[in-house]
Amino acid sequence: MKPIWIVDDDQSIRFVLEKALEKAGLPVRSFSNIRDVQIALSDDAPQVLVSDIRMPGGSGIELLQELKRTQPGLPVIIMTAYSDLDSAVSAFQSGAFEYLSKPFDLEKAVDLIQRAVDESLREQGGEEARIDAPELLGQAPAMQDVFRAIGRLSPSQVTVLITGESGTGKELVAQALHRHSPRANGPFVAINTAAIPRDLLESELFGHERGAFTGAQTSRRGRFEQAEGGTLFLDEIGDMPYELQTRLLRVLSDGNFYRVGGHNPIKAHVRVIAATHQNLEQRVQQGQFREDLFHRLNVIRLRLPPLRERREDIALLVRHFLQKSARELGVETKRVSDEALLVLQNHAFPGNVRELENICHWLTVMAPGLTVDAKDLPPELRQPARALPTAQPQAIQVPAMVDIPPLTIGTGTGGVVREVPDEAALSQFAAGLQPSSPAASLPASPSGAPTPAIEDDWEAAVARLARELLQGGQAEVMDLLTQRFERAVIGAALDVTHGRRIEAAVKLGIGRNTITRKIQDLGLDD
Repeated sequence: MKPIWIVDDDQSIRFVLEKALEKAGLPVRSFSNIRDVQIALSDDAPQVLVSDIRMPGGSGIELLQELKRTQPGLPVIIMTAYSDLDSAVSAFQSGAFEYLSKPFDLEKAVDLIQRAVDESLREQGGEEARIDAPELLGQAPAMQDVFRAIGRLSPSQVTVLITGESGTGKELVAQALHRHSPRANGPFVAINTAAIPRDLLESELFGHERGAFTGAQTSRRGRFEQAEGGTLFLDEIGDMPYELQTRLLRVLSDGNFYRVGGHNPIKAHVRVIAATHQNLEQRVQQGQFREDLFHRLNVIRLRLPPLRERREDIALLVRHFLQKSARELGVETKRVSDEALLVLQNHAFPGNVRELENICHWLTVMAPGLTVDAKDLPPELRQPARALPTAQPQAIQVPAMVDIPPLTIGTGTGGVVREVPDEAALSQFAAGLQPSSPAASLPASPSGAPTPAIEDDWEAAVARLARELLQGGQAEVMDLLTQRFERAVIGAALDVTHGRRIEAAVKLGIGRNTITRKIQDLGLDD
C-alpha cells in the first residue's frame, strides 16, 4: 500500500497525525508546503492525501483541484481551522472526500483516513461494471410473477387493475404493459384521480365544451381523447368520486362519452389500466365504490409486492438508483459497502421502492467519498427502533443470574488482591440476552411491567467491584473494566453472528473499522 501524505505547515499537526497513523499500521509521508508535494507528485503518488486548506505558498483547495484533474480517483481530505461555510462548500465542490475541522478528535480523524484508504483500494481494484438496467428490476419470485403476467398480457388489450402499496411502482408496470401491447405506438396518458379537485376531475377526464361552466372560454379535450389509440392510466382509482364512477362505467361498457356541456357522443378507442393502494372490495362493502365498476375494472389483477417482501432485490435496486442519480447530477457513481447494504436490507421501507430511490439520491448528494458506509446513511435508517412490520414480536428471555467466577488481579507493591468478573462469564451473560419464544418472558411486577431486578443486580455487582478496586488502589480501573466488558460483549456478538464481523458491528451499533480495531486490541482474533 502507498503511504498517506500529510500536508500542513503546522509541525505539531503533522507529528500527531504521523504517530496516530503509524500506530494504526498505516505508512505516512509528511510535507510542510504545497511546492514539495507538487515535486513529489512528479514521480510518486499517495494512497490518500490529507491537506490543510490555508498554507504559505499555496492553498489546499488549489492542490485538490489539481489532483482531481490528474488523479480523479485519489481521496483528498481537507483540514482547516477556519470552520466557515465557504471553506466547506469550496472543499466539497472541488471533490474533497471529507472536510475535517481543527481541532479534531484524533480517533475520528484516523477512522476517516482509514475509510479513505479503503475507498482508494477499492478504486484500484477496478471500476464496477455498469448495468444497463431494464425498465423494471427484480429477481424475487413475486416480481418474476409480475414479469410473466406482463408477458402474457402483451398481445392483449384487456383492462388491468394494478394493486399495491404506495411507492411499489404501479405506474412503471402500467407503462410496461403499454409498451408491450399492440397500442405501443399510441400515447400513454396518466392521471392521478386523487390529486385533482373533485370539481375539475370530470373536465380533466372527459373534456368540456366552450361555455360549459364559468371560465370555460374554449373547448378542451379530456384525457380520454388525449389517449386516443393508446392507453389511459387511472392512478388511485379508489379515490374517484362516486358520481364520476357512473360515467367511467359507461365509457368502459360501450366506449362512448360526452364532454362536459356537450351533446354529441365521442367514441373512445382507449385501453384503460387502473391502479390503487386501497382495498376496493372493502370500499365496495362500505358503499364508497361501485360494485359494477369494480367488476368491470377487475378483469385482470396484478398485485405488486412491497419492498419488504422482495429484500433480495434491494442490492440490485440500490446499484440502479445510484447510477441513475449519478447520471442526473453529472457525478461519479457511488457504491454501498456490505455494512450499509445490510442496514438497508433490514429497513422496513414503508415508502417501498420510491423511498429507496429517494435515499439513493440523498446519498449521491450527501455521502462523503465514493463508497457509502453505514455511518453515511440518513439518521432515520440508523435508528434501531424501526422494527420490520413483518417481524413477529418476541419476548426477551433474561437468564438467571450467572455465577461469575472471579479473576484474581494483583495490585502491585501493596500485595492487595481484588477480584473482577471473568470476561467469559460476562460473555455468557451477554449471549443469554437473545430472543426466545413468547413463553419465556420477563418476570412481571405487580403493575404488569417487567422487573429490572436482574439488570440492577448485575450493575450493582459491577459497581461493587469498581468500588473495591478503587479503594484497594488499583490503577486504571476504568480501562480494566471497560476492556473486559467490551471483550465480553463483542465476543458474544461474534458468537451470535457466527464470526461475521460486519453483522456483529451492525447489531452492536458500531462501525466496521471500530469492531476490527477492538478485536485486534482485545486479542479476540488470536
